[in-house]
Amino acid sequence: MGLFTKTEDRPTPSNVYNWRVYACAAVAGSAAMMIGYDSAFIGTTLALTSFKDEFHFEDLSTSEVDLLNANIVSCYQAGAFFGAIFAYAAAFKLGRTVGLAVFSAFFVLGAGMMLGANGERGLGLIYGGRVLAGFGVGGASNLAPIYIAEISPPAIRGRLVCMFELGWQIGGLVGFWINYGVSETLPSNHKQWIIPFAIQLIPSGLLFFGSFWLHESPRWLMSKGKREKAIKNLCWIRNLDEDDVYIKEELYAIDTNLEQQMTNGGLGFWQPFKLLARSRKVQWRFFLGGSLFFWQNTSGINAINYYSPTVFKSIGIVGTNTSLFTTGLFGVVKTVFTLFYLVFLIDQLGRRRLLMIGAIGGSLCLWYVGAYIAIAKPADNPTTNLDGAGISAIFFFYLWTAFYSPTWNPTPWVLNSEMFDQNVRTLAQAFAAANNWFWNFLVARFTPQMFSSMGYGVYFFFAALMLCSAAFVFFLIPETKNIPLEAVDRLFDRKLKATSAHRIVWAEVQQEEEALRVGISADMEKEAAVNQVENV
Repeated sequence: MGLFTKTEDRPTPSNVYNWRVYACAAVAGSAAMMIGYDSAFIGTTLALTSFKDEFHFEDLSTSEVDLLNANIVSCYQAGAFFGAIFAYAAAFKLGRTVGLAVFSAFFVLGAGMMLGANGERGLGLIYGGRVLAGFGVGGASNLAPIYIAEISPPAIRGRLVCMFELGWQIGGLVGFWINYGVSETLPSNHKQWIIPFAIQLIPSGLLFFGSFWLHESPRWLMSKGKREKAIKNLCWIRNLDEDDVYIKEELYAIDTNLEQQMTNGGLGFWQPFKLLARSRKVQWRFFLGGSLFFWQNTSGINAINYYSPTVFKSIGIVGTNTSLFTTGLFGVVKTVFTLFYLVFLIDQLGRRRLLMIGAIGGSLCLWYVGAYIAIAKPADNPTTNLDGAGISAIFFFYLWTAFYSPTWNPTPWVLNSEMFDQNVRTLAQAFAAANNWFWNFLVARFTPQMFSSMGYGVYFFFAALMLCSAAFVFFLIPETKNIPLEAVDRLFDRKLKATSAHRIVWAEVQQEEEALRVGISADMEKEAAVNQVENV
């Protein structure tokens, strides 16, 4: 099989893989630009001399500065936690696309508030604006992956959901470089640090206007009884006529899934909560989905994203501009390998294998970086020119980025968007996104104190947890690639081992699709024969 070969659950017309489905995924995925940009720009902005001078950091002790930085960074994650939870109600009542418009509007409002901050007014507007912006991005991080998964053909679902991750990395790339640019080209004043804050309005504005172009998820419309609109949207997204066999098969699968949900108690607002309370099978999947974000955040990625200047300083990088430049290269590596992941890996190698490769490879790299800092003590021996050992530590840090970016960065979002039934998918995504922001908040809040108290032990801590995450995936997470959303439930049958579930369910799906095709073709032949007789 080639790198671009698609493993399909049924014969699929080439029309299905059209520009419309990619464009919808790209617009929805742009929600992650807001996340990526914030994770990259805020730490480096706080490191700018102009920001420190305007808010009088020189009058504070080191511990007070650490606390202030942690509070500024983490209030965004606190807002995002609640945004992810409230997104469930928005998705249920308003739909995926209108919900994206609402939450992007919250982000625009928060980003605008931050622009009013200055030395005289203090940091209050930044705190309040970051909470509001976080609320918006928390809701968007819930809805965007669900929407993309629900409109995606199974063979390229992973690739399309990764549009969300691609948006994240594009935002991060801009965020990592923006402060290097302003520090090199602008004088150290209010304008220098306010520009990075203002740029937040660009991705949030693009999502707000783009969400009005998006076509609502046919699966959500069907669940609300809007069948005609659902069929119209599905035909537009698939670029096929309503009478096409592929459309008939997909509608049949959605109808069957909705009938099962009605049998299990209905489609009401509280029904997913009731199902979660009484079904251990659903509880187990909620645990797995939330745990993936625990392991993602305890890999160390957000400690590095938010406090990259601190990280590079610990390795021996001296000088604000040099640190910002090195951080920018970190962003480039992340983006390049995410693109590689999206194009070549996710729908070819699958989810399980990538997560285990990333965890083991990344762990080995962090052990090396931590050992270098423990032995060489670069913080005690500052130098403008790194020796060979220091350069090797930087190399292994970037190698860790190469392992992490195409594996643990996007894959938990992909898995959580596809591993739940329609009747609990929105609630599950809210739970998963809230988990992400909860662990993200803890890491953002306590990373400065961890570096101050643990030193090189921080790297060993994250390295050990990455090894644990590999074991977690091997024993508990089944492969989901290519399995239609309506059949994913079977992968999590407790009678099946995670290592063999995909092979068994994939064989079942192929047999069922073949039988369904034969049945639909026979029905169409009968209908054509009847029409011919009537015409005669």
